Amino acid sequence: MTLRLGDTAPDFTQDSTDGPIHFHEWIGDSWAVLFSHPKDFTPVCTTELGLVSRLKPEFEKRNVKVIALSVDDVASHKGWAGDIEETQGAALNFPILADPDRKVSDLYDMIHPNANNTLTVRSVFVIDPNKKLRLTLTYPASTGRNFDELLRVIDSLQLTDYHSVATPANWTDGGDCVIVPSLQDPEVLKEKFPKGYTVLKPYLRMTPQPNR
Repeated sequence: MTLRLGDTAPDFTQDSTDGPIHFHEWIGDSWAVLFSHPKDFTPVCTTELGLVSRLKPEFEKRNVKVIALSVDDVASHKGWAGDIEETQGAALNFPILADPDRKVSDLYDMIHPNANNTLTVRSVFVIDPNKKLRLTLTYPASTGRNFDELLRVIDSLQLTDYHSVATPANWTDGGDCVIVPSLQDPEVLKEKFPKGYTVLKPYLRMTPQPNR
């Protein structure tokens, strides 16, 4: 199944380390990050799950729930959680979906046969409260993900949902933003951007971050 930005994230019910997860119900009015792992008891995944456990307060500040997936079963996940806490100094504090039947992996196209026909690649899906898919990232199994980048993108998505701006290259929270080209009325611009803006080109106008 090919998923594209703006699609409704497929719903499912699947067991997890926190019990059965009814995905859309679990998301509720929050944003969500679903990210997959090739297999339990693997080194790169262990570092990722430990890091996300430490970063959970940052996700919560942004009204984001995180949920992982691995193709192994719940008993295996729970055994792995002990290793994660021991080696990463952080107890697992979010659910890991069990997907031995590959149901969720197939729904979200997480298995890429030319890379490996049984294990998931490192997929990332950011889903908004309307259950719409807002970001997809796919990493090879050998490369750990950059979760600072993921938080940066979530900051951008949430900012641009509520203000008439886009974020430029390498933007981070607090940086100047781009006014969307569709906004042209001078009075509307004055009202929306009381901090002012700089015109570099008619289509390239920079303004301080509106919600700062």
